[in-house]
Amino acid sequence: MRSGSGRSLADMPLSRPVPWVSPVLYGAVLVAGLYAWLAGLGDTQPVLFTGGLAALAMLDLLERRRYPDLTPPRSAAVLLGARIALFAAVAAVDGSQLSRALFVLVPFTAYFAFGPAVAHALAAACALLLVAAAAVADPRWYANVEQVSDLLMFGVGLVLAVTMAAVAVEERRARADLAASTARVAELSATAERNRVARDIHDDLGHHLTAIVVLLEKAAAFRDRDPGAADHALVDAHDSARRALEDVRRSVRTLREERQFSLSQALTDLVAGQAGDDGLAVDLEVTGEESGHDAAALRALYRAAQEGITNARRHAHATRVRVAAALDATGATLVVRDDGRGFTPGREGYGLLGMRERVQAAGGRVDIGSAAAGGTVLKVTIPRRAES
Repeated sequence: MRSGSGRSLADMPLSRPVPWVSPVLYGAVLVAGLYAWLAGLGDTQPVLFTGGLAALAMLDLLERRRYPDLTPPRSAAVLLGARIALFAAVAAVDGSQLSRALFVLVPFTAYFAFGPAVAHALAAACALLLVAAAAVADPRWYANVEQVSDLLMFGVGLVLAVTMAAVAVEERRARADLAASTARVAELSATAERNRVARDIHDDLGHHLTAIVVLLEKAAAFRDRDPGAADHALVDAHDSARRALEDVRRSVRTLREERQFSLSQALTDLVAGQAGDDGLAVDLEVTGEESGHDAAALRALYRAAQEGITNARRHAHATRVRVAAALDATGATLVVRDDGRGFTPGREGYGLLGMRERVQAAGGRVDIGSAAAGGTVLKVTIPRRAES
């Protein structure tokens, strides 16, 4: 997934994916400072104190309005400097001393604008600055349990702030990657479905249209010499057109609902549809049980038989085709053998390409070549997949 600048979301610093952190911390500091002022604890200057926190809140609001998605690095650096100055000013007039916690926002904010390296460096700088301030105020600060405890808590706050920023960035990147992956999967699924529909159109309509063309050519050739044969060819062409329409309707229904597929029944219907008077005889033999075999494998065998018969009629000019399907515990095999002119290697059209794609998707292989006694032999072998 790319932005308009050409950088991926995963490579970009991400701006304010957890915008509630700063307001919550400002509110906690405000409550603690006002309580210290009302209780007479420390030397809180309420006007300057509340004014500084209001300025911080206004700065955040203006940044979000000016840069709703991503703050440019130069602007982010200027804003970070302004925040550090305001943090120091608020801490100077806060009698509760809780305002020092505002400095955990320095590495937290820097992580989104400049990345982890800068954030870690600033976290270390904030910790050292606080230690130096404590040492200036009390040279024996390390012997003061309260001082050490405060410094440790501040260190824990820095670690948690940087960790929260890192988690937020990775979560945002993971969402971007997931969105990109989902889009890619959808694109691949759409491509696969288009290819499947294209193969179905070729296998179904191509098969029937080939028969129709052959029959119409015969009707035209015999129109004057043998009107009866011409009429018979026209009737057969009409039947082929009707079967083509039925196949289209069946394909549309298949897109809407998944039905149980029977290879033996489909092959029987396919062979019965070849009973036209175009000189091509088709024999069928099916052995074995279909139960336990993958439906995609059985459909691939059917499409292979359909393509083999179509090529025997269209290209090989065969007079007889034998289709044999065998199913056993090891797998499924289909052999289509014709007595035509044979197969010329290197001349595979879209139909054979689609057949290979179907068979390979089912885990099988396709072998095709000329038989020793003449004609073409097409063999499809698909191993039986182990049940999961």
